[in-house]
Amino acid sequence: MDMKQTPVTVTDVETIATSVLTVPTKGEGFTDITREVARFLHEAGGSNGSVSLFIRHTSASLTVQENADPDVLADLLTSLRRLAPAEGGWRHTVEGPDDMPAHIKTMLTSVSLQVPVIGGALALGTWQAIYLIEHRTRPHSREIVMQFMGS
Repeated sequence: MDMKQTPVTVTDVETIATSVLTVPTKGEGFTDITREVARFLHEAGGSNGSVSLFIRHTSASLTVQENADPDVLADLLTSLRRLAPAEGGWRHTVEGPDDMPAHIKTMLTSVSLQVPVIGGALALGTWQAIYLIEHRTRPHSREIVMQFMGS
């Protein structure tokens, strides 16, 4: 199999744009934030560079995942519940039985993402979307710092 590479694009960092996205969640589950990130990129005037995302919480996380079949997201939630069950005998229960499992799920996933920007668009694959994953059972308001660096 022959590997192929596109021509190298060299970009000087001329722009650093930052905004905070507040996302209301409905409780445990995935919230697609791809449109909001793309809107931020458009408002920042980004052409080539990268978008960095950072969630300011320890019981929610970020991921890039399939957006075509909702069963994928359901199966991922099932997997996370199995890895960190609410009834796991956790010592930290001050904020409720779902809090410690939420911290574990966050540790297993990610609180930050970086997505390349090419030609003014997020360089996501055909079936990829950017998701906030709420690990707590009740609704929360989550903040995501978005930053574009590039030209």
